[in-house]
This record gives sequence, C-alpha cells and structure tokens, in this order.
Amino acid sequence: MSDLESLAVPRNDDPRYSLQLENRRRNVFVTQLGEHREEEDKDVTHIPIISEAPSKILETDANSLQKTLVLKKEVEVDRVTAELIAKRQEFKERMEAVAQRRAQFAKKQQDSRNQALKFDKFLKESNVKRRRALQKYQAEVKMNEIKQREIDKLVAELEKLKVRQQKLQKKVAKQKVYEDFLLKIIDQLPDNYLEYDADSVIGAMIRRHETLSATNQTLIKNLITLSDDFEKSQHDLETLQREHDTTKLMLIWELSELQMKCNRIQEKNKQLEVSINHDKGHFRYQSQELGSLLLAIANLAEQCHLQHYGPLQEMEWLSKLDMIQEFILEKKHLMAQPDECGALLSSLGDQTQSRKMGITKKFRSQVPAGCGGVIQTPRNKGKASV
Repeated sequence: MSDLESLAVPRNDDPRYSLQLENRRRNVFVTQLGEHREEEDKDVTHIPIISEAPSKILETDANSLQKTLVLKKEVEVDRVTAELIAKRQEFKERMEAVAQRRAQFAKKQQDSRNQALKFDKFLKESNVKRRRALQKYQAEVKMNEIKQREIDKLVAELEKLKVRQQKLQKKVAKQKVYEDFLLKIIDQLPDNYLEYDADSVIGAMIRRHETLSATNQTLIKNLITLSDDFEKSQHDLETLQREHDTTKLMLIWELSELQMKCNRIQEKNKQLEVSINHDKGHFRYQSQELGSLLLAIANLAEQCHLQHYGPLQEMEWLSKLDMIQEFILEKKHLMAQPDECGALLSSLGDQTQSRKMGITKKFRSQVPAGCGGVIQTPRNKGKASV
C-alpha cells in the first residue's frame, strides 16, 4: 500500500519528470499594437490561440517527444492508481460501515424478535387473563342474578309476613277486648268454678259451644262442597253454552244453504212454468191449426164423396184424402176444357197431394193412431172426431 502511495505522489527530483526546453528564439506574446511592428516581426514568434486540451495537443502534435507522452501517461497512471487506492479505501470504509450497520441491523432485528416474542407472550397471557376475567364476570353475573332472585323472593316473603303481622296485630287488638273481659270474669268467679257437675250452667254452655262448633265445621265443609259443585256446574254450563252457540251457528249455516238451494229451485220452477206455459200456447195454436185442417178435409170429403169408399163417419182421414184426390183426378179426365184448366187442375192435384203428405206427417206426429178425440175449431165451433 505504501508503494502505491509513493507511486501516486509525483517526485520533483526525478529527472524523468522534468521538461527541458531550448530557448532558441525570443518568444513574445503581443497584447498591444505598436507603430514599429514591422521592425520587430523578425525576432517575434507568434503564438496562436489554442482551444484544445493539452493532452490532445500532445497526442496530435507530431513534434511531441515520445518521452513526454510516456511521462504524461505515467502521470495519468499514477493519478488513476491514486484514485483507485482512494476508491478502495473508501470502499473498504464503506464495507466496514456496512458491516457495522449490518451488525446493528441484526442486533435490532434480534431485539425486534425478542420484543415480538415478549409481546406475543404478553398477548397470550392477556387473552388468558381476559378469558378468566370474562368467565369470572359471567359467573359473578349469574351469581348476582341468583342472589337477586333470592333477594326478591325474600323481599316478597317479607312483605307477606309484614301483611300477616299487621293482620295478626289487628286480630290481637280485636281479641284484646275478649281477653280483658275473660280476665275480669275470672277475677269475679269463685275459686271452685272449675268443679262443676252435669247439671251446672257452665257445663251446659261448654257442651253447647262444642255442639255449635261442630255444626259450624260441618256447615263450612258443606259450603266448600257446594261451592265446588257450583263451580263445576258453572263450568259445565259454560261448556254447554259454547256447544249450543256452535250448534246454533252450524244450524244457521245449514239453514242459509237450504234457503239458497230453495231459492234456486224456485227460480228453476219459475223457468219451467214459463216454458210449460209457452209449450201450452204453442200446443194450443197447433191444435187450432190441426182442427181447421181436419174441418176443411171433412168439408171437402162431403163435397167429393164417392160411394165405394163407404160412409163418411166410418172413414179415416187418410182415406178421405185419397178419396178427395181420386175425385179431383176423375173430374180432370171427365171435363173437356182448355189446357189452362188442365194445368190448373194438375197444380191443384199436386197441391192436394203435398198438403196430404204434410197433413199426414203432422197428424201422425201429434195424434196417436187408434185414439179418439174432439177438436173444436174457432170458426164454426164444429166437432171432428179423430
């Protein structure tokens, strides 16, 4: 290390570090302009203004000696070596400082761990103490509640005892009169008043008192029994009343249902009556129409009677219609009239045939075969048997 420091420090007595220059010419640096400038130009060396660094000038100058450059490099090497030594020293100092700081940090970290362990232990102990305190508090709260209930119970009993004491004091004060009266009577009674026979007044009074006391006890028992029977009867009465109310509500509901059903049946009967009346009117109208047709058929049969069909009273309606048709056809063949009359008769025969079919269908649908009846027409109130 000392060798490097000696190399880093330049030596003035070393001839290698001395620069020798020959002053062959007078070097003058002109700062002012003179009048006799031309006379002095012969011996004056003009120095140009240089803006470059000295090291660069030495490197680029062709006239620089190799020895000068080497010296310059050695100087730079010495300077760099000194800087390196300084940096190493600084680095060493910094490393020592870092080591010290690391040791301090490790110590602080260990202290922190120790503190964390102590704090963790403290927290665990605190939690244990807190749980114990909480359990103790809960136990004390429960104990306080139990004690408070006992205190309330005792206070209630104390109040009851005070009330009873007051009642007893009032009773004692009330019975005090009788006590005083009995004491006065005892003072006035003779000495041998306890020795009484069967006929004595005191014995009779005592027996009377015993009889009345027994009777009183019996009456009290009977009163208690009757009270119990009355309460039981009252309870049964209330039960029966509730059952009666329930049954009444059920009957009212059933009655309302039956009333609604009756109303619906009455409405339905009214509709049926209206329908029956309508059917009766329609049947009456059809009966009148049928009576008119039968009367017309009977009139035509009287006018168109043929002997081979037999009497009219024994003929059926279909036979009458056949007879009327046959009569019309005979008249058609017998009468010699124009074609118009023939066409008229043919149309009349067709209408008669169609009317016969319609009447036959209607007659069969409304009048059963083999039954008889009388139909009255509104026109002439005649009668026709069916």
